Amino acid sequence: MKKYLAELVGTFVLTFLGCGAAVALSCGTDTASVVGTAMAFGLAVVAMAYTIGGISGCHINPAITLGQFLTGRMTSKDCGMYMLFQVIGAVLAAAVLALVVSTAGGDVATHTGANACAFGVTNGLIVEVVLTALFVLVVLGATSKTNGATNNFAGLAIGLSLILIHLVGIHFTGTSVNPARSIGPAIFAGGEALSQLWVFIVGPFAGGALAAGIWKCIHPGKQ
Repeated sequence: MKKYLAELVGTFVLTFLGCGAAVALSCGTDTASVVGTAMAFGLAVVAMAYTIGGISGCHINPAITLGQFLTGRMTSKDCGMYMLFQVIGAVLAAAVLALVVSTAGGDVATHTGANACAFGVTNGLIVEVVLTALFVLVVLGATSKTNGATNNFAGLAIGLSLILIHLVGIHFTGTSVNPARSIGPAIFAGGEALSQLWVFIVGPFAGGALAAGIWKCIHPGKQ
């Protein structure tokens, strides 16, 4: 249970700090807000990797959990429980963020860091599949035992790659690459964010599965 709770806490931190930065910086209004939001998500991952990595592996993302499961690194039970607690953590984080926004006089429906397909659902789906595949591939490689001592720096590599992923994706979708991180804010935002939520679930899961397939083709030995 401790590893499941660790995933809940980690996903809460990622969602609250990442989406919170997007709200506080009015992400998308200028270059600085985009860079700041990207850094917030990446640094949140780095912080959690070195906080709960030794407990749960710090997936804090159902797409990563799926990739780990498909490459034989975890059981189906753990896979399902990880995803459940990740979603719970994200929903709790979105609830707290919505409370912060509402008590500050903001519009919860538009200021919770929810994702949206700026150029249509087809474009959004493609972006989320590709970016998630790249991100999960980095996770699988950085945490592989075949990397030897270098996997001690996995948290840093993963966090920095997430910054890059956001720098590319924010313009198109706001960047999800994480179903849990999208589910939480969408519940409170409603409207378009909720109607397009399927894109930010299907896309990342497809990307995670694609990354697992690529990794199986290129990994040099035992996981």
